[in-house]
Amino acid sequence: MAQWTSAVGATQLARLLTSQQTRPAGPGTRRPPAYRALADGIRMLVLEGRVPVAARLPAERELAVSLTVSRTTVAAAYEALRTEGFLESRRGAGSWTAVPAGNPLPARGLEPLPPEALGSMIDLGCAAPPAPEPWLTRSVQGALEELPPYAHTHGDFPAGLPTLRQMLAERYTARGIPTMPEQIMVTTGAMGAIDAICHLFAPRGERIAVESPSYANILQLMRETGARLVPVAMAEGLEGWDMDRWRQVLRDAAPRLAYVVADFHNPTGALADEDQRRKLVDAARSAGTVLVVDETMIELQLDDDLPMPRPVCGFDPAGSTVITVGSASKAFWAGMRIGWVRAAPDVIRSLVSARAYADMGTPVLEQLAVNWLMSTGGWESAVEVRRTQARENRDALVAAVRRELPDWEFAVPAGGLTLWARAGGLSGSRLAEVGERVGVRVPSGPRFGVDGAFEGYVRLPFTVGGAVADEAAVRLAAAARLVGTGAGSGVETPRAFVA
Repeated sequence: MAQWTSAVGATQLARLLTSQQTRPAGPGTRRPPAYRALADGIRMLVLEGRVPVAARLPAERELAVSLTVSRTTVAAAYEALRTEGFLESRRGAGSWTAVPAGNPLPARGLEPLPPEALGSMIDLGCAAPPAPEPWLTRSVQGALEELPPYAHTHGDFPAGLPTLRQMLAERYTARGIPTMPEQIMVTTGAMGAIDAICHLFAPRGERIAVESPSYANILQLMRETGARLVPVAMAEGLEGWDMDRWRQVLRDAAPRLAYVVADFHNPTGALADEDQRRKLVDAARSAGTVLVVDETMIELQLDDDLPMPRPVCGFDPAGSTVITVGSASKAFWAGMRIGWVRAAPDVIRSLVSARAYADMGTPVLEQLAVNWLMSTGGWESAVEVRRTQARENRDALVAAVRRELPDWEFAVPAGGLTLWARAGGLSGSRLAEVGERVGVRVPSGPRFGVDGAFEGYVRLPFTVGGAVADEAAVRLAAAARLVGTGAGSGVETPRAFVA
């Protein structure tokens, strides 16, 4: 059986190689041989995630024709990539991309920094701002007032409190997506929702198509369920999904599930347009793939003049293809572990039945707090606080990074909580390592890819602003200088920073 899970055509690979930005060589620098330049170009495409790991490359003759080079050049490049561990081959199955065993791999998700370390470390690892007060306190107080009737019950509501299911259904209906409470299941955060979906639809060994890059914690969750991840490379900048690649992967790999973040994608911040949404739903339906759409960022629109497209589930009126996941964690507060699933009633019933062997149900008090927010208008007020905070932090961070790290490349998103930055040719893993020594915690690109891609990237969240954003950029620049010169050992962690 072939080890590749997707394929890259000769014309597509030639286009990607041509689009690579080449830096001018310094004085006296020799041009590398043609085969070496080709091998380096393919290797960089893999490490940046623009060509997925486990993607079948075109035959030598086909690529030679597309690049107008000799077949010998392509054969030598492929052999160099095999020697370096970036290509595997088998007679009759072709050659497919790989990552060598020693390359940094995303072993874990992104854990919050312990509170005791906050005094000396600027934490850019976790995209979770503080709670929007006074709304957190008010929601808990409101929940306590509504708690007594529930205290006289068993307290187990596997599908969620009826009042919150009704509220969520009404909110979808108000967005133009007619929804009944029977189509809603309340979960313990979006992670709990996606974990339940993966266990139901994609048992161990099943394929799940994922954006490349994608949200690190979800990728790790899927790995731990035993899924085989099939990466689908995102388009450049904020263009979002590459529909030709999606159609090809869904057709060739036939994944059981596909996971996407269409609204202010984590980590790139891209917003899928309506045409992309329609085409993806059609492609998933044709392939028999269940499309899991993560809407946790949907309310974090930071540019007021941005028209928002219809929800992805709006292109699936029969409800047979799309499962939508939402959460209070990003729009409100990460400590409010309330998520939900919107799906066809039979899917909800299956998820609820399977839940009996997992967490039984979601805490009642937190459900009441979210319901209080949504029923009183507090939710909209709290989200506006969050948007204002994130917008100010985004603008401050962008300005500071542009000033201190002018060779870093990124597109400024119109929403969400993250900036996806190409780190000026430096290793994201080394920046993360050295950054902690100089007092700034930043996640490296490979955390957001499959099997070590995106080595040249880091993710920067909109969680700090003002003087703290300025200092974070200064420390990142210090880390970049140390990485660029090959230094970084023996660097002392700075004293506490006070904004």
